[in-house]
Formats: sequence, structure tokens, C-alpha cells
Amino acid sequence: MPEQSLEPDVPGELSFEVVFTELETVVQQLEEGELSLEESISLYERGQMLARLCQERLDRAELRLDRIRSDGAPSEYEAGGLLC
Repeated sequence: MPEQSLEPDVPGELSFEVVFTELETVVQQLEEGELSLEESISLYERGQMLARLCQERLDRAELRLDRIRSDGAPSEYEAGGLLC
């Protein structure tokens, strides 16, 4: 599978995994410390946007799971422990 790269603005149809991979790349570049101050600030802003997008997607996934669980299925505790 070819690696997908994000454009300056992140389209909503990119998968969580693609956005998270881009965020990891941003963090790695910032940790290397070889960028100018202006590049670092710009990359930091992009990282913040990517992190926010990842969190929003995780929140939506959690809400979906909560809805699935509340549709009559017993929770893992009601079922007598963790499901294996």
C-alpha cells in the first residue's frame, strides 16, 4: 500500500491511521531539533491540528461503541468479566 501524505489542510476522509502516522512524523521531526524556529513553530501548529483531529476521531469512535453497548448488549461487567 503506497504511503499517503497529507496536504496542508487535512481532508476529513483520511483514515485515523494515516493522520496518526503523519502526527508521529511531525513529532519525530520536532524531536530531531534540526529545523529553524519558524519551521518548528509551523510544524508544531500542524501537529496540534493533527492531534486534535485524532482525538475527535477517537471520541466519535468511543461514542459509537457506547451506543452499541447501550443497545441492549450487556456490558463486560454485566456479562461476568472481560470478554476473551
